[in-house]
Amino acid sequence: MKFKILSLLMGFSSLITLAQEKVKYSKEDIKKMETYLFNEGFSSGPSSKKTSTLLLKDGSMHRGYCKDIDTKKGQIYAVSFKDSITNKEETFKADDVTEMYVFPKNFEKGLKVNKYMGNLRNIGTKKLDKSVTNEHIHFVNETVSLKNKKDNKQFLMQVINPDFDKIITVYHDPNAKETAGFGVGGMQLGGGVTKSFYVKKGEKVIWLHKDDFEDNYDFLFGDNDEFMKKYPKKSTEWGYLSFLVNEYTQMSLSI
Repeated sequence: MKFKILSLLMGFSSLITLAQEKVKYSKEDIKKMETYLFNEGFSSGPSSKKTSTLLLKDGSMHRGYCKDIDTKKGQIYAVSFKDSITNKEETFKADDVTEMYVFPKNFEKGLKVNKYMGNLRNIGTKKLDKSVTNEHIHFVNETVSLKNKKDNKQFLMQVINPDFDKIITVYHDPNAKETAGFGVGGMQLGGGVTKSFYVKKGEKVIWLHKDDFEDNYDFLFGDNDEFMKKYPKKSTEWGYLSFLVNEYTQMSLSI
């Protein structure tokens, strides 16, 4: 008899836990959560016609024209720079740069627009002005392990959530893949969701892949009980990430 009662209590407890982990959202809520809030990630060299800014670890600031960026497998190793006052050209190693502010090339912005217009999902979840931005792109020097497998090294990483990076900073992964869709009449339906980013919280930086989202959910959001109750891991999806980071930040800063 005691065993049956205990079993019933355990079953009831499991149902309560399951109910707590599942939240049903309205169509309006889902549409809001699917809205992509990150900035576009730009991987090609920046515009050499607009004034860029470099802040070095020695405290000096350089303003001028970014002539070239040396990359290897998408990661920045060096920046060639022409000073706007002295016209002196110098090459700075990524290790020596603290922050960098550059502007995207019009050519790459054009490619982003074409990609945006060719995918119905993009039109429904992204804002076109993120692709044609006239604002600078912000890079910071960060020590990371590429794909969580390589030795820690310093790289210049593009911040893609500069408007809500107070607690969690999300960096563009230049080697990220996208989910596949299917084409109909020259348009792509579905797909186009970025599969990975680099994410920093506290002093920890990880390569966050779509497949590992649930495993890292507590690391990202678990210290905010109110958030976890409203957006439990079993009720959310990878495609909501930008919304979740923004919502978590707002809720955490308001405590």
